[in-house]
Amino acid sequence: MEELKNKNTEPSKFMKWFKRVGWAGLIFFTVKGLVWLAIFYFGADALQSCF
Repeated sequence: MEELKNKNTEPSKFMKWFKRVGWAGLIFFTVKGLVWLAIFYFGADALQSCF
């Protein structure tokens, strides 16, 4: 019974990662993802206009 109690009070892996990386890391990875989406979107459009 005590094992379940301790297991529920431990922070999740995501929360441990988030505390380590912080807001700066979250913003960095969000912007990085948006930049890649823009590259693929506009890159595909540029390739299509070439043919």
